[in-house]
Amino acid sequence: MSLSQDEILRYSRHLIMPEVGVEGQEKLKAAKVLLIGSGGLGSPAALYLAAAGIGTIGLVDFDRVDFSNLQRQIIHSTKSVGRPKVESAKERLAEINPNVKVVTYDEMLTKDNIMRILKDYDILLDGTDNFQTRYLVNDACVFTKKPFVYGSIFRFDGQATVFYPGRGPCYRCLFAEPPPPGMVPSCAEGGVLGILPGVIGVIQATEVVKLIIGKGEPLIGRLMLYDALKMTLREVKFRRNPKCPVCGDNPSIKELIDYDAFCGLARGQEEKSNGAKMIPEISAKELKAMMDKKEKFILVDVREPNEFQINRIPGAKLIPLGNIPERVHELDSADNIVVNCHFGGRSAKAVEFLQKMGFKKVKNLAGGIDAWSQDVDPSCPRY
Repeated sequence: MSLSQDEILRYSRHLIMPEVGVEGQEKLKAAKVLLIGSGGLGSPAALYLAAAGIGTIGLVDFDRVDFSNLQRQIIHSTKSVGRPKVESAKERLAEINPNVKVVTYDEMLTKDNIMRILKDYDILLDGTDNFQTRYLVNDACVFTKKPFVYGSIFRFDGQATVFYPGRGPCYRCLFAEPPPPGMVPSCAEGGVLGILPGVIGVIQATEVVKLIIGKGEPLIGRLMLYDALKMTLREVKFRRNPKCPVCGDNPSIKELIDYDAFCGLARGQEEKSNGAKMIPEISAKELKAMMDKKEKFILVDVREPNEFQINRIPGAKLIPLGNIPERVHELDSADNIVVNCHFGGRSAKAVEFLQKMGFKKVKNLAGGIDAWSQDVDPSCPRY
């Protein structure tokens, strides 16, 4: 695949590098890379891969641009808020490099569509933020023997590696089992330094380029750990597990499975539907009605103090989730209690704990203070 005069000029700083040269740039032009997610990690990766001259970039994302994305998802702009992320990203990539073909998939990646989507690509870059999709991507890549460039971020910490079937371990070799549902908070719950995904996403893009041109030492069997607060990089080596259920010597998983169930999500939903571990809930509008009627109840906010400073529901008592066990004596089991957090996940855990401690009249605010902001008080800032 030869280069045009425009491309020779555009990629001239690549062409004069002996490790890349004309041959390497032609490999980049012929390459097809699929990015799972157009958010924090996908943004910097897509920008640099397009600038580098990747011939075809696929973008999978079913989400829309939100104001809260703009602190870190640099491929999107303020004018893109409300638009599908794949459309916003495609438009930006065309501005950077019109020579790149961008294919969009405005849909959630599932076991029903992943094989159809990835069949046309050479390498997958993972920019997801949930475990079920990571295991799905891993297994699909093992079955199709395609490399999978992994990255993850949380607060000030990031990690990256390359899973390459036949050349090294897979994701299941490193993380055999997913953590219990809710054990690892999302970026929406725990936050993330806006610059962090830029660092990890660029590392992922670098690994993609190295794999394509066949130069350097890819992060196969090496997990790179980045600490932005200490500004340190360290490496953890790991090996293929011969007993791995997917890539081991005698694999027990030979086709795509129910990844929601594997990660405990379907089980949790089933428990809720059949009455086990039922978490009683109240809506934001119902809570407002209780206030208007001056009904007696205690409102407990289980977010962190820094979140409490951003916004709060009038009359709320702050007891961070981690402090609930040691401060439970501050609550009376005879009172009606409503518990809130940001979106409703942490408060559900608090309600479950209080139920175990004998509290009978405790409810979770469905959707958390975010629902309160949307449904009751628009002056309450969303974050």
